[in-house]
Amino acid sequence: METTLTGLDGLLDGFAETHREQQERFPAPEPAWQPVHTVYVPADRVTSAVVGEWRHEATELLHRLYFTPAELAAAFGLDPLLAAPVHDRVRRKLGVEPIEDLRIDFEDGYGARPSEEEDRHAESAAAAVAAMHADGTLPRRWGLRVKSFADGDPRRSIRTLDGFLTEVMRRSGGLPAGFVVTFPKVLMEDYLRQFARCLEALESTLRLDAGTLRFEMQVEAPQTVLMLQRSPDLVASLGGRLAAAHFGVFDYTASLGLPPGEQRLDHPACDHARHVMQTALAGTGVELSDGSLAAAPASESADDVQALLQRHSQTVSHSLSNGFYQGWDMHPSHLVSRFTTVYAFHLECYERYLERVRAWEERRAASGGLLDEPATVKTLIAAIARADRALC
Repeated sequence: METTLTGLDGLLDGFAETHREQQERFPAPEPAWQPVHTVYVPADRVTSAVVGEWRHEATELLHRLYFTPAELAAAFGLDPLLAAPVHDRVRRKLGVEPIEDLRIDFEDGYGARPSEEEDRHAESAAAAVAAMHADGTLPRRWGLRVKSFADGDPRRSIRTLDGFLTEVMRRSGGLPAGFVVTFPKVLMEDYLRQFARCLEALESTLRLDAGTLRFEMQVEAPQTVLMLQRSPDLVASLGGRLAAAHFGVFDYTASLGLPPGEQRLDHPACDHARHVMQTALAGTGVELSDGSLAAAPASESADDVQALLQRHSQTVSHSLSNGFYQGWDMHPSHLVSRFTTVYAFHLECYERYLERVRAWEERRAASGGLLDEPATVKTLIAAIARADRALC
């Protein structure tokens, strides 16, 4: 081939360093297992029986209202062909793993308490975690949400985290796998770095391997959204400690002045915030999670339960369709609508995605042509892998 440039000397100076920086900032790791939900329980209500209690209440609801696949399909508008496989998966999931990710809440769900009372609850929550670990019921991912630095008392936040971890490790002989801590109300960027330094110090005093303690930041204020937009090096500056970003719908919509009836996950303002999260954190390996529907059935009547679960299913569907595959569940009834909606979402497209990937591979091998763009095929493969992990 004839070319016109006589050489590239000097034109690509610095390429190796720039490429190394790209790989560090945007590792684009292979999709790993991610919980489909995070269950939030106030710290004073956490016992070693919490998983069993949520299992029992959700299973009882499933049996009472949706005992057959047809009843489940009618209630949630499922394709009749999906009714049996979805119903079977929901029933088995509730029996085997009703909670994939447990977060013990010391912030909004817990409230302001006297210091001595919070100390006691940090110890009792740690004892519950150790007991669950010992009997094999501790969820695959677990942790706590500490108080925000924005409240002006970071020492209280770190004291609770320190005492909780110290007690868990004392009782368990080490830190059980799957731990993460949630850091709320990030109004100032420096709070993230300060918290990361505290985690590093805790690792040293607890004799944990470097990088063991990682955290989730909550995106629940306009200031945080703007921070993500203006700070391209934010993830790198935290030394690999930022594991996830979780959207907080109620604080976010309240801070915008939206009326109570519009404080909902599917409001356009929330769509904007989530899209910023996706844009700012794309390729970094930081997981994304949506927020919650903070509502329980108004009563035990079938109509009230059904109304609540249909609304919850709508918000879960909205999250899934916008690329947020995890959300928060605040009540045992949410497990039924969460798993039903997640399983139906993945099963509905699974075979079609497989066929598209097969067709693309066959046509490429035969003629070099493409049925889909390579980027689309990569997304299809990722969606299949995500479905495999969710449906197992």
